[in-house]
Amino acid sequence: MNAKVNRHEFADRLTLADKLAREVAAKLDAAIKARGKATIAVSGGGTPKVMFAVLAEQEIDWSRVTVTLVDERWVDTDSDRSNARMVSSTLLTHEARVASFLPLFDRAHKDDVDAALADVGKRVDALGSPFDVVLLGMGPDGHTASFFPGGDHLAEALDLAGKQPVLSMRAEGAGEPRITLSLPRVLDTRALYLHIEGDDKKDLLGKALAGADFPIAAVLKQDRVPVDVYWAP
Repeated sequence: MNAKVNRHEFADRLTLADKLAREVAAKLDAAIKARGKATIAVSGGGTPKVMFAVLAEQEIDWSRVTVTLVDERWVDTDSDRSNARMVSSTLLTHEARVASFLPLFDRAHKDDVDAALADVGKRVDALGSPFDVVLLGMGPDGHTASFFPGGDHLAEALDLAGKQPVLSMRAEGAGEPRITLSLPRVLDTRALYLHIEGDDKKDLLGKALAGADFPIAAVLKQDRVPVDVYWAP
């Protein structure tokens, strides 16, 4: 088990959002000052929306930041289910409106996620590595990114020796087909955060840390990069 799981607990979700947003902004700002640019991969869902709104107001040089996604439902960007749409409306606003954005959905292959993997993978690779920041979430089934229990490409996605930057994923709990960064690509980052909220997620995290076989455990037990867990009730 990775000894570098750092847990940060807060009394409420607004405080968490403020602290995490400022921490992420500081990482991006440091990357810009050191290397002239910064990259961040973010997750969708409802949990990060407030934090994204706070992050969008941080005064860094967003014109030098590229934002991409950890995973995406294979739906067009005008769908209510689109992570790209959510990120565009919550994070890519205010100060952050000038950031560059690389969505994972490829309209040229809108009917076949597998046909899009090569092109999307090249675009992700073109961002360079490592990422400066990766932000993960966790579902009630213990999935993170699109690493769903029972996923058709789960073993491949979690293979630390894997070479593909992105894979497709279909699973009973996933709804639509998905595209996701592989675990090696997720871990190829200077800073990795897991943002979770609620007592149920805290309990699930504890089980994963204790060795339960949830997909999130693959992130927690690796030794490539420390994981900072941000939690509020």
